[in-house]
Amino acid sequence: MNVNATTERSMGDTIKMAIAILILLAAIYGYYHFADSSQLFRVLGVVGAVIVALLIAAQTVSGRGVLLFMADARTETRKVVWPTKQETMQVTMVVIFMVILVGLILWGLDSFLGWVIQALLGT
Repeated sequence: MNVNATTERSMGDTIKMAIAILILLAAIYGYYHFADSSQLFRVLGVVGAVIVALLIAAQTVSGRGVLLFMADARTETRKVVWPTKQETMQVTMVVIFMVILVGLILWGLDSFLGWVIQALLGT
């Protein structure tokens, strides 16, 4: 009996996903089919269809998994310790200084190697 329930749920999920995709495709078709209508109404129709399709897709196992992942990602983002303005400015200044320093070193190395090549070729 458990095997049948899993098969039915899987088939139900497949049907729900197919319906959600068909709604999205219909919204895209409708957007271009009614090109002579107001842009506002066409965009609102697409937005509404996307919301309905997402609500249907969220009722599947994979949809619930995506929602759970998004909730976990939001929780982890809230745990991040963001740097202060002073720390951000200091790190930015160090990065700018290092970029300038490495640029000067590479410019000097390029000039030196160019001089060496000219000396070897005798030009």
